[in-house]
Amino acid sequence: MMHQVNDKPMIIPLERFGIKLMSIGLLVDEKSAVVWRGPMASSAIRQFVTDVDWGELDYLVIDMPPGTGDIHLTLIQTVPVTGAVIVTTPQNVALADAKKAIAMFGQAQANVPIIGIVENMAYFTPEELPNSKYYIFGKEGGKRLADEYEIPFLGQIPLVQSIQEGGDIGVPAMVGDNPTSIKAFEDFAGLAARNIAMRNANMPKTKIVEVVE
Repeated sequence: MMHQVNDKPMIIPLERFGIKLMSIGLLVDEKSAVVWRGPMASSAIRQFVTDVDWGELDYLVIDMPPGTGDIHLTLIQTVPVTGAVIVTTPQNVALADAKKAIAMFGQAQANVPIIGIVENMAYFTPEELPNSKYYIFGKEGGKRLADEYEIPFLGQIPLVQSIQEGGDIGVPAMVGDNPTSIKAFEDFAGLAARNIAMRNANMPKTKIVEVVE
C-alpha cells in the first residue's frame, strides 16, 4: 500500500510486534524468482531507504546478502551507515565471507565501523535437552574471528527448532516460549545496542561514501 507524504507517493511498510518491515519478497509472486542484475537490485535498495514511510525509528536494520557486492556499495553511497553487524556461522567457508565483509567496510573509502560479530547456528539444542549443546557446524568460529580482528563478539544464536517454526508462522522467537532462543536474542540485542551507543558517543557520524569509478 502507498500514501502521499508531502505530495510524494510513499510505500507503507508492514508493522507487527512494534517492528516495521519491507522486503522485496513482499512485492513479487512467491512462485517467481527475482532475477535482477546489479543495477536493478541497487535501485531497489535505494527505493526502500528513500521511498518507504518509515517514520520515527529507534534503529533501521538492513539485512544484506553475505560477502561483498553492488548492494553493499549502493547502501553506503545512499545513507550514512552507523555500523555493520557481521553475521557468520561457525564453519570456515562462512568465515571466509565474513572476512571479506570486514575488509570491505574497513576500507578507507568506506570507513563503516564494525559494531560486532554474531555467530548464527552456533550449536544445536534439542527442546527435550535444553542444557545440551551439539556443535554441528564447528565450534566458536565466530568467536575466533572476533578475537583475530579484535572486534566485539555479540553472542551466539543457537539452532533451535522453535526459531524455524516461529519464522514460518510469523511469530518471532522473542515472543515464543523457548527460553534458550529468547535469552540468546536478548543477550545479542543488548550487546548490539550497547555497542551502537558507544560508537555514537565516541565516533563521528558516518558520511555517505563517494566512490570514484
